[in-house]
Amino acid sequence: MFTGIVQGMATLVAINKKELFQTHTIELTDEMIEGLVIGASLAHNGCCLTVTEISGNHVAFDLMQATLRLTNLGQLNVGDQVNVERAAKFGDEIGGHSMSGHIALMAKLVEVITTENNRTLWFELPETSMKYVLSKGYIGLDGCSLTIGEVKDNRFSVHLIPETLNRTLFGGRKVGDDVNIEFDPQTQAIVDTVERVLANQK
Repeated sequence: MFTGIVQGMATLVAINKKELFQTHTIELTDEMIEGLVIGASLAHNGCCLTVTEISGNHVAFDLMQATLRLTNLGQLNVGDQVNVERAAKFGDEIGGHSMSGHIALMAKLVEVITTENNRTLWFELPETSMKYVLSKGYIGLDGCSLTIGEVKDNRFSVHLIPETLNRTLFGGRKVGDDVNIEFDPQTQAIVDTVERVLANQK
């Protein structure tokens, strides 16, 4: 379980590519790696991955083909950065919303509006997925718990403060980038349940 409060960014220092499989190694700060053990979960751009090896501050993770295809982790090259969040612990402050680290799909960044104190990003999704996107609702974008701003047709916006821009990849995101999406699980459960009930009444 994660909260969507990204703790910082980590650099991808190695990629070991095999058939339908990759091992990614990132470099964590001393603070981020403290207490981390093999088998622990850590979110990369919102995608829950399992620690398979630790060597100093270098930490390795295995990615299956489905993960590489479904998320933007398959687009990464050595030197790129990822948003990282350690798994939540009981007793921690929950500043975002409950997130599983299971990515549904990617959204395309289609517009960036920058003002003096914040930045508004507009994303585009398939129409079939917009039923989970509600104005003022929660959504996970590259692992960040964010509040949805406006919703128009198959597009939605989020508003980002300077702290989010400094701490995460969104400070450098540009039009055309693909961003990992995790829908709010409560919203998704309600929508799917209502759809199922209505379908059974026909």
